[in-house]
Amino acid sequence: MYGRNLRAYRNTSVSAEIAVADPYVLTKMLYQGIFERLAQAKGAIERGDLAVKAQKLASATAIIENLKHTLDFKRNAAIAQNFSDIYDYMLERIADAAVQINPRPIDEALQIFMPIKQAWDNIPLSAQQEAATIRNQDADSAEFQHTTSLARGTI
Repeated sequence: MYGRNLRAYRNTSVSAEIAVADPYVLTKMLYQGIFERLAQAKGAIERGDLAVKAQKLASATAIIENLKHTLDFKRNAAIAQNFSDIYDYMLERIADAAVQINPRPIDEALQIFMPIKQAWDNIPLSAQQEAATIRNQDADSAEFQHTTSLARGTI
């Protein structure tokens, strides 16, 4: 019973954190989630626990797919394409690990992923604040454009 209550508390805590997090923090959480799930899947493969392996690889795959859908090709197509290619490579390696029941493809995915996660974790606060300012300006601009479209009778 205690374990169930603790899990419920953790889930509520994470949900509350997500509700107020900015995109930087959300991405950091997702990156941490990928790392944790891949490490757990690797451990499950080494223990021969195929059910946990499948669950953790599926969860890591879902996170990466969600990250792919957040890429902004309009702002910087080259960077977005690079991230898309990296995410695709990771997805291929995860699929290989699932089929082969081998931790080596997970290691290869992590080898590519870890420098990105570390770089993200080390983004200076000033750069985070600058990005937040740009997002707010973009949001204000989009809201203004939507308002003027409605005023003209178009959506």
